[in-house]
Amino acid sequence: MVQKLTDFVIGEDLYGVSVVELELRMGVLEGEIARIEQELTKKQAERSAAEKLFAQKS
Repeated sequence: MVQKLTDFVIGEDLYGVSVVELELRMGVLEGEIARIEQELTKKQAERSAAEKLFAQKS
């Protein structure tokens, strides 16, 4: 289930956004980056294992 932590759009004008809101946005984005990095690491390991499994024997 996806939770919406805050309402913002990537690339939107930040002129009227408060310091507190900017800090909150950074926290949300940093958390998402960490989540994506974990998934990327997992998928890279799975791919590596599959490549080893299906590698041609010479």
